[in-house]
Amino acid sequence: MDKAALALITVLLISGCSSNTASSSAPAPDTATEQHQPHHQLADQWIGRWTGVEGLFLDISKNEPAGPGHYLLEMQYGLDADQRGTFEGQATVEGIRFNREDGQHLLRAGDGEATGMKWLLEKEDCLIVKTGEGYCRD
Repeated sequence: MDKAALALITVLLISGCSSNTASSSAPAPDTATEQHQPHHQLADQWIGRWTGVEGLFLDISKNEPAGPGHYLLEMQYGLDADQRGTFEGQATVEGIRFNREDGQHLLRAGDGEATGMKWLLEKEDCLIVKTGEGYCRD
């Protein structure tokens, strides 16, 4: 390899290292704030009872033994007797992730329109599991 090629490679390596170091040492203010806010702060505001249609409900409580960001979701999520249970959930950036017999779900904030249910259209403070399954507060 000639001296010019070696010099060019050296310059590229040095400039690549210095630009990566500079960008990683000073995170953007928004990113730093997000990294320091626990996911459960939003989900903690959801604790309590949420009402669906035709007797369906969702009760959210803290799962104290599991620690911050862990919840118990007691729900009647269908009209059949076997569509009821208590499920463990964990806070994420998007909401509360949980599993039940019909698969993995993400409980997220929305409004009545986002539930996809005409009976809840006028509601503004809702939690949605999936289209056709939502719970609201008055």
